[in-house]
Amino acid sequence: MAATNKTLSLMARGREFLGSETAILCGAMSWVSERNLVAAISNAGGFGVIACGAMTPELLDAEITATKALTEKPFGVNLITMHPMLFDLIDVCSSHGVGHVVLAGGIPPKGSVEAIKSGGAKVICFAPTLMLGKKLLRAGADALVIEGMEAGGHIGPVSTSVLAQEILPVLAEEHLVFVAGGIGRGEAMAGYLEMGAAGVQLGTRFACASESIAHPDFKKMFFRASARDAIASVQVDPRLPVIPVRAIRNKGTEAFTAKQREVALKLDAGEVDMGAAQLEIEHFWAGALRRAVIDGDVEGGSVMAGQSVGMVKEEEPVAQIMASLMEQSEAALTTRSAA
Repeated sequence: MAATNKTLSLMARGREFLGSETAILCGAMSWVSERNLVAAISNAGGFGVIACGAMTPELLDAEITATKALTEKPFGVNLITMHPMLFDLIDVCSSHGVGHVVLAGGIPPKGSVEAIKSGGAKVICFAPTLMLGKKLLRAGADALVIEGMEAGGHIGPVSTSVLAQEILPVLAEEHLVFVAGGIGRGEAMAGYLEMGAAGVQLGTRFACASESIAHPDFKKMFFRASARDAIASVQVDPRLPVIPVRAIRNKGTEAFTAKQREVALKLDAGEVDMGAAQLEIEHFWAGALRRAVIDGDVEGGSVMAGQSVGMVKEEEPVAQIMASLMEQSEAALTTRSAA
């Protein structure tokens, strides 16, 4: 990528931290970010991240082993903080010498950051606010990802552009901050790098790559969708703190509304506590996403996608997507420097 020197220069800190040719991470998408896509992204100069999701330690162990067989380049593992076997999953990552662990889904439980670092890995955490970002850095996080509501899957309430303006000027000079959410082209990537981001994270852009195992019907939904088709789920009961999920509108989004009512009634009846209620919601999403990604049930399943889905028009190899992003970024930076 010798022709993209301006972009690579702005990515220097992120590239060094990740150990990859570019500072472009692939967002961890359950059922999608598995061995094939992760290895393809790392082999193409990016940084692939395995989505552990609801995997057992045994399944994660097998997935890391299989990914290592497909790439010698660095890759990371994304772990959900509310997973009941989180510390066992951390042990699996440590046993494989995984260099970077991404913690998602909430504030890391006590001892988890220390456990990851004691195994030799770097810790990356999601920060939806400046205050929480500072807290996570004090707690030992080596880098942050700030992800806006434009993203697919679980989202926060604030847009990427606003988060970047709030957080990058304060933290980016002394800390590594990656920007995610709604990034579909290299020009946007260049803008965030100029603002001080160490790199970027994209998910939706890679979901329909040639190397993605997602069902052909899942990919077709992406190709047909526009930005406004990727909608955020609605919270039915304010007592049930369900993190909104962005997905392409279908019957599955209606099913989630019904699921929330069902779980809220269980909560009222004392059949489950809040932790179990949230876990039941997570299991719902994991099952609904699997039906869409693996089985091709794009009406009843969950077709998680960010608002950048309107920019995904065809199946492309990962290497081509990466090259396009870098070329677009470089062209934008070159134009700005010449002005």
